[in-house]
Amino acid sequence: MYKNIVKRVMDIILALVGILLLGLPMIIISFIIKKEDPGSSLFKQKRVGINEKHFVLMKFRSMRLDTPHDIPTHQLANPEQYLLKSGRFIRKYSLDELPQLFNILKGDMSVIGPRPALWNQDDLIAEREKYGANDVKPGLTGWAQINGRDELEIPVKAKLDGEYVAELNSGKFKGFVMDMKCFFGTISSVLKSDGVVEGGTGELKKKAEKHEEEDAE
Repeated sequence: MYKNIVKRVMDIILALVGILLLGLPMIIISFIIKKEDPGSSLFKQKRVGINEKHFVLMKFRSMRLDTPHDIPTHQLANPEQYLLKSGRFIRKYSLDELPQLFNILKGDMSVIGPRPALWNQDDLIAEREKYGANDVKPGLTGWAQINGRDELEIPVKAKLDGEYVAELNSGKFKGFVMDMKCFFGTISSVLKSDGVVEGGTGELKKKAEKHEEEDAE
């Protein structure tokens, strides 16, 4: 019942409250983006939803209009060159994700769940399939986001998504507790900007390898 009914009711309430409280800040962010780089302040992209059905995700644009579309940030040769001046701040505090409150209200997403993969991120989609993580609604934030976020390699990220799904499917109380852990953990992570690395997928492994090289010298 929690997974299907209670969770959806909570999503609607939290999305509405978020939109009401953050409506003015979102208007200001939109104005700042448009002033720095004229054009739509919103970035729309095809993402993978529940049961691998596609939907259009909305974000505030943190990069220039000429940034290659449908390419994960970590696959760009030099993501820094496309980043807006305001974009660094917007991404650091995850303000670019705020328009997804409307995706949640619509029913494409949940507040908590695996972050929605790009439609062409076959490696991530395949890894998540091993854990049943493609069979739940994607979220604004999730278990992987508070346990490394951009720094995680795809197999590690998918495994964490699987841990979330296992808790969600294990029963009403465990699913609710896991969602609360993710919700309050996200607040802490956002305030500290934990795991935010431009083009940094797998950064934890890179750091470990660098330390090993330094120890060997």
